[in-house]
Parts: sequence; structure tokens; C-alpha cells
Amino acid sequence: MKKPITKAEAILWSIALPGFPQLLVGLWFKGTLFVLLEVIINVQSNFNQAIMYSFLGETHKAAAVIDYQWLMFYPCLYMFAMWDAYKLALMEEQEYAYLPFVLSAYFVTVGLMYSPRVYILGKFIGPIFFPMICVVPGVFVGLALRFLLLRAR
Repeated sequence: MKKPITKAEAILWSIALPGFPQLLVGLWFKGTLFVLLEVIINVQSNFNQAIMYSFLGETHKAAAVIDYQWLMFYPCLYMFAMWDAYKLALMEEQEYAYLPFVLSAYFVTVGLMYSPRVYILGKFIGPIFFPMICVVPGVFVGLALRFLLLRAR
């Protein structure tokens, strides 16, 4: 392994592209695997086209182009790669530190499944923005669960 990275670097590079932090620290096989899996799932699910439509306000078009069967793999891969990068940046192991990542993966996956039916104030949110919104409760539930488990010890 090369020089260590900070937790902020790990998270921010993982947000940019899963696998980058692993490549930064010299974990070539793991980093390449994460990048390749991200590209395969991204292409097979038409994710970039759906992102483009969503940011242009055409969320119905985004829902029409998405291949949900492929995109269902994305939240778990994304959050696992992020967790792995975060773990690389930790100076010492922290109990239950994985819970915010795991719960976010669960919440985003469920959010993706419900996204075709979610309207907020009469507006269709779509398969990009609604799962992104679901990260927030996932992180908070994960942090709360971690807090409770650490206190219960």
C-alpha cells in the first residue's frame, strides 16, 4: 500500500467513482474490480442517461430508460466500495462503523424499488433523485443504531 488517505478523501473519491480510493493506496486489483463493476452496471442500466434526464427535469424519461434489474446492484456496490475506502482510511478499527454504509445501501435499494411510485407535491421524483434522498435516512438510522449498540455494551 502507498501512503494512507484521509476519511474525507476516501468518501469524496468514492462518490466520484467507486474504486478510486483503492487505486490511490495501491490496491490495484480491488480498485480495478470496483471501477469495472461500476462501469458495467452503469452501462447496462443506462444510469448516465437517466442522470442526464433527471437533471434536465425529465424524470419520466429517466424512469423509462433505466433498467431497474441492473440498477438494483448499484447501491450495494457503491456503498460497499465507499465503506472499504473509509475502512482503509481509519487509523484504528471502529466498532459498527459500517452501519451507516450498510443502512444507506438498504434504504437506497428500497428507494429505487419505490421510485416509480413516488410523487412529492405532485412532482415525479424519479429513479435518480428519490434513491439519493434515501441516503439521508439510511445514514441517520445507521448512526443511531451504531450509537445504541455502542451504549448497550
